[in-house]
Amino acid sequence: MTFAKACAQPAGMVGTKRQQAIRKALRALAPGIPLADAETVLALAGRVQMKALPPSTALWLALGSHVRHAHTDYDRLLAEGYERDAARFFVADAIDDVLSGWGCQRSILDEEEEEGAEQPH
Repeated sequence: MTFAKACAQPAGMVGTKRQQAIRKALRALAPGIPLADAETVLALAGRVQMKALPPSTALWLALGSHVRHAHTDYDRLLAEGYERDAARFFVADAIDDVLSGWGCQRSILDEEEEEGAEQPH
C-alpha cells in the first residue's frame, strides 16, 4: 500500500498542524512512496532538529536522507573511506531513480536551492 492510499482514510488527518502539513507535502511530492518508507520519512521530518524549518523543507531533507541511507550504497561508500560529499555525488542518480519511481518530479540535486537548511546525515 502506498502512503497516498493510506492517507485517503479519515485517520490520515490526525496530528498537529505541522504533522498534517508534512504529510500533505509528502503526498504531493512522492505520491507513490511505500507506506513503510513514508513512516520513516515522516519520523525524520518530525525530529526536533527539523522544527525550525518549514514543513516542506523538513520533508524534502528527510526524504533525501532516508533514500540515501536506505536505498543506495551511501553508507557502504562512507565505510570504504569516501568523503561525505564524494559519496553523495556517487549516489545522486540512484536517489533520483528511487524518487522518480515514487512519482517525485524533483531531483535531489535541487537540494542545493534549499537556503539555510542543514541536511541530516
